[in-house]
Amino acid sequence: MLTGKHILLIIGGGIAAFKSLDLIRRLRERGAVVTPVLTNAGEAFVTPLSVSALAGRKVFRDLFDLTDEAEMGHIQLSRVADLVIVAPATADLMAKMTSGVANDLASTLLLATDTPVMIAPAMNVRMWQHAATQRNLETLRRDGTQVVGPNEGDMACGEFGPGRMAEPMEIIASIEAHLTDGPLSGKRILVTSGPTHEPIDPVRYIANRSSGAQGTAIARGLIALGAEVIFVTGPAEVSPPEGAQVVSVQTAQEMLTAVHAALPVEAGIFAAAVADWRVAGASERKLKKSKDGVPRLEFAENPDILKEVSHLEENRPKLVIGFAAETNDVVDNAVAKWKRKGCDWIVANDVSTGSGVMGGSENTVMLIDKNGVENWPTMPKTDVARRLAERIAQALA
Repeated sequence: MLTGKHILLIIGGGIAAFKSLDLIRRLRERGAVVTPVLTNAGEAFVTPLSVSALAGRKVFRDLFDLTDEAEMGHIQLSRVADLVIVAPATADLMAKMTSGVANDLASTLLLATDTPVMIAPAMNVRMWQHAATQRNLETLRRDGTQVVGPNEGDMACGEFGPGRMAEPMEIIASIEAHLTDGPLSGKRILVTSGPTHEPIDPVRYIANRSSGAQGTAIARGLIALGAEVIFVTGPAEVSPPEGAQVVSVQTAQEMLTAVHAALPVEAGIFAAAVADWRVAGASERKLKKSKDGVPRLEFAENPDILKEVSHLEENRPKLVIGFAAETNDVVDNAVAKWKRKGCDWIVANDVSTGSGVMGGSENTVMLIDKNGVENWPTMPKTDVARRLAERIAQALA
């Protein structure tokens, strides 16, 4: 809970500003005091009246308000809070923060504060991926700014990709982890994510359609609850989670090596879509067409990382969780996998054509353990991650 904690919330301009209203409500439900600052751009999306009504406090908007500035308002506001949150943090606000620009109330507060700052970026996918924004992001991280999100999904502009502001409950979890001791504080947890690429020759490989979105979301959920996360990822489409120890790999063999190097851990979550096979004796040169026809490829079985870790005699995690991505007979196949692998839980889902799970923003999963099969409703992958992280915290308590 956040009882008595003082949050200074800066609301930037963008369609994601509507989420800040829900964020205020949820913060106050947990006992926090929220002082809102609304930028001119933010006011184009949410009204001062709605923000004030939810916060139960005056909305600050103008740098040169005579009443407030007679009391050095921008200095006082910037220093009485326990945490300054910028949500949504637009590309413009991030650029101002890194450059030290102070030409309005929000940017002046951010420059004058000695209070920890947390941002929840939100912008068009191209703006997020632009080199300038990424440089600004790295600068902010080096300066100690905490970053929540962004998530991947559909944009208001019609595009798809990273840039959606983190959901209010994700931000709440990060706030609680920062201001309180989270339930996973002191716990070291391993998460694998993304696909593996198994080379055929120097330019070709075998892979699958996993984007790494669910594994990344799970890592973020665990970090938000205070966990130390070692994130072993194949070449995923989504960016790795902020605050994790990231280990990048290409192949299943490399992933297995990285997993063993990360042990011991309290829990292992094996969300990576590891290729079952690799090409035996991959060519060191690019394969060429020839009169002999299609080249013959021989396959070898890749290591079964989940099974190997589940059966360790030493350094076996207290909780081992596997994933079962199935295209048919989901429950039967997932239960059989749970028994065969020897893990504690299996998170199963349907990834058949038309499900939209691989590369999509939502997931429908079922949790399988010794108590049976528990069906979860369809929800955003971020919500699946938050719910799973909370269950892990309960199991490790």
